[in-house]
Amino acid sequence: MSNYQLQGPAKQCAATGRVLKAGDAFYSALMDEAGQFVRKDYARDAWKEPPPNAIAWWAGRIPESGAIPKPTINDALLVDCFEHLTDTVEPDRLNFRYVVALLLMRRKRFRFDDLRKDGGREIMLLRDMKTNRKHEALDPKLTDEAMETVRQEVFRVLGWD
Repeated sequence: MSNYQLQGPAKQCAATGRVLKAGDAFYSALMDEAGQFVRKDYARDAWKEPPPNAIAWWAGRIPESGAIPKPTINDALLVDCFEHLTDTVEPDRLNFRYVVALLLMRRKRFRFDDLRKDGGREIMLLRDMKTNRKHEALDPKLTDEAMETVRQEVFRVLGWD
């Protein structure tokens, strides 16, 4: 398991403390607070704008009881998370960023252009197909088990689990 802790939807409004019930519309914000990813959910009527330290935000609806929600994958949200971690050197965050890059490639938002070697490390050269911006992502050489753990954490923090 990694050192950062990510939580899924709180189902409680961060502004009012009110419990969010099935069918309620809400906004979620992903923040970087003291080096930790923190997700906060807000009732629609309590949301004015994203908090100043928000990396990304999105809207959702609490699923009806017993309903299995289908994840809505927002490419722009993934790109925001990926770009926020551009200068990170912390291993857990590098792993998180790498898995987000792979998700963006799978969704065809990022395209693999090339691979560069730097002192024994492999760095993927990627292109954002919407903006044509170039990005780099260090391959942390995750095992299959570690890759699955990080993927689950990415999905959990974004509320896709």
